[in-house]
Amino acid sequence: MSRFGCSDRLPCRASLDRTAGAAVPTWLFSQTDTLPLPLTTDNCSLLSLRVRQIHSSAWLLVVLSAVLQVLIFPLPGIYIFSWFALTPLIVALLRARPAGELETADGVRLRPAAPGQAFLLAYVCGILWYAGTCYWIYDTMRQYGGLSAPMAALALFLFCCYLGIYHGLFGLLLSLLVKGSRDYRRALATAPFLWVAMELARTRVTGFPWNLLGIAQVDNVALCRIAEWTGVYGISLEIALVNVAFAAAFLVPRQRRGAMLTAALAAAAVLQAGKLMEAPAAIADHAALLVQQNIPVSADWTPVYFQRTLNELAELSVRSAASPGATEVDLVVWPESPAPFFDHDARFRNVISDVARQSGAWVVTGVIGTGSPRASGKTPLMFNSAVLVSPTGQWTARYDKVHLVPFGEYLPFPSLFSFAGGLTREVGEFGRGTSRKPLDAGGEQLGVFICYESVFPDEVRQFAAQGAQVLVNISNDGWYGDSGAYAQHLNQTRMRAIENHRWLLSATDTGVTASIDPWGRLAARIPRKERTALIAPYAPTSVTTLYTRRGDWFAYACAIISLGALVARLALSKKPQEG
Repeated sequence: MSRFGCSDRLPCRASLDRTAGAAVPTWLFSQTDTLPLPLTTDNCSLLSLRVRQIHSSAWLLVVLSAVLQVLIFPLPGIYIFSWFALTPLIVALLRARPAGELETADGVRLRPAAPGQAFLLAYVCGILWYAGTCYWIYDTMRQYGGLSAPMAALALFLFCCYLGIYHGLFGLLLSLLVKGSRDYRRALATAPFLWVAMELARTRVTGFPWNLLGIAQVDNVALCRIAEWTGVYGISLEIALVNVAFAAAFLVPRQRRGAMLTAALAAAAVLQAGKLMEAPAAIADHAALLVQQNIPVSADWTPVYFQRTLNELAELSVRSAASPGATEVDLVVWPESPAPFFDHDARFRNVISDVARQSGAWVVTGVIGTGSPRASGKTPLMFNSAVLVSPTGQWTARYDKVHLVPFGEYLPFPSLFSFAGGLTREVGEFGRGTSRKPLDAGGEQLGVFICYESVFPDEVRQFAAQGAQVLVNISNDGWYGDSGAYAQHLNQTRMRAIENHRWLLSATDTGVTASIDPWGRLAARIPRKERTALIAPYAPTSVTTLYTRRGDWFAYACAIISLGALVARLALSKKPQEG
């Protein structure tokens, strides 16, 4: 051993600091890090060196974790895997490198990844997970966005590379909690809070909160009750805690492993047993007619086809509302549609007004809303909108979608993503709405949101916070084809009902069209890919949950706890130097 406490064969950070100087970013290293070669400008890159140090078992664990994370969401939706889907990733981060002359208590010669290595391991896991769970983006962009197969594949790859950063940051920050030490306890104790903090960042910071961890347990009525206080993030924390317990079982000495595994299994079993429990029956004293249009996304909209489709949908609505034995309908809902239904089109307006008058109900329908002209004065601004029509046929209110779909409803950074311009040419480039005020349907307050907005917990919450008594989601899920995305979208919509303890009416173009009770259960639904209508039970309520009133307070608390742990670790690491 050298006088720096390193192997004579492998130079450590102390010796590299003297030979390479400022060329070595020392934050990537712990005091005992070793490298196979000195770092000079003539050697291979630092990244290559750090990658070669990662043990092959760590890469296998990363892939296993990504696969498990994919499987817990539809399809197939094996939710029970959620209790240990993160475990391989956590173990990989804390057992990533050969230990050199050091050896852990149980004889395993592996130690935690350095921060740069931890970021890379978790980043790869994130890329693989997004590729496996959001694969449908490729088909959507190729079939409906006008992109060639290579360009659609590139778009999916860039999407995964960007969103994988949130997984990468989880790995990086977790490694900082254990950097320079073989004591995993601080890192393990903080990991669940850190995971929730990253979910919050993914939701808030230009992210895409599709399939947050807690969504995997949406069918677990007892477990999901916590969402009324914490939002979906509380469920994510519970799942992450059990994952950490399983990880700890593989990190402790072998003689304690059995007890730890038993405890982790018991925790998972108790929490999963909540799925067997029944919530009280939800009382419904109103009925809505949800129309599933089943219009092909790629339909050829000739004038004849337009009028025939519109007439068929109107007839279906009126007939279903007035069918013998049918419950009196208070509300008729048409979904967001691929049809060119413009709010200024007299043909469309007249038909919708007739539906409202003949059914004697309020009507909510998706439309392409038009606004004031653009600055150029040439093209009117368009909105993805929902309009409210009274039983007398009057068009009384309109909601314009606030959170638009990037690359689908607008093109971010046009100069950078010019190759994806075909997407907005196919769908249209829309303006952004400015208000989430509920629509007043004769004293009944409707919180109407459109499609993709349902995946943002705090944004849906704002409708209930402003007085919405019923939540209404209109969506065109035909873009997803036969992938699992429609089921993933439905589960996220169900979680919004749970968080705000509201009935939620989900009307979609191709399905799933359903009535969702305040516990997230499907009170009624109809099969996909059929042109039909559903008599959907619901009940208005003005009761507000803690999550409705306070929003993402719990997720922010988890972020503060994570930050506090990181600051404390940094302070402890500096103490010896200050002394």
